[in-house]
Amino acid sequence: MSDTDSFIEEVTEEVRRDRLFGMFRRYGWIAGAAVVVIVGGAAWNEWQKAERVSAAQDTGDAIFEAIENPDDAARVAALEALQPNSPEAQVLVDYLVASHQLSEGDNAGAAATLKAVSETGTDVPEVYRQIALYKSLVANGAETPAAERRSLLDALAAPGAPLSLLAQEQLALLDIEEGNPDAAIDRLNAIIADAGVTGGLRNRASQLIVALGGVPGTANQ
Repeated sequence: MSDTDSFIEEVTEEVRRDRLFGMFRRYGWIAGAAVVVIVGGAAWNEWQKAERVSAAQDTGDAIFEAIENPDDAARVAALEALQPNSPEAQVLVDYLVASHQLSEGDNAGAAATLKAVSETGTDVPEVYRQIALYKSLVANGAETPAAERRSLLDALAAPGAPLSLLAQEQLALLDIEEGNPDAAIDRLNAIIADAGVTGGLRNRASQLIVALGGVPGTANQ
């Protein structure tokens, strides 16, 4: 390679470096800003996660403190005074309130608490609302008109619904209440035949069929 070629290469390389440094001086702030945004965003996300964990721990501590009260009435009052940090935590608190209301014999109060949960918005998962409605109907019993109970239980008993078999059991009890034991036996036998029935529910259904004069697993004639 001649001295002229070598000189041209050196000049070309210098020009490239000058252009590169010029671009850095001109646009380097963009890269710097991008780094700041990425690092800042990660730090913000971590801070938010830490805040959520801390809030959840505070809520849990407050719940435990509330249920350590000496009697159900005091527990209910302490739980109702809480302000949970999420809809799911509020559902848990409401379930506990209803449980202690039932323990102190306030079935109407428990039913009202649970019914309110069942009517919350879509920020609460549907299954939580269905459980609350079911427990509300059971707690209120005959205080809820039979036609209204049947309508609500029919919705909960839809095929594939999470509480379908439990709702069918309540519908069987409603059949008995309305003087229709044959319909109750048919419904209870359908529960026994369901592949998803639990051992406890199967036993309850079988015992009730026998008490009604039927035979478990046999179609009512």
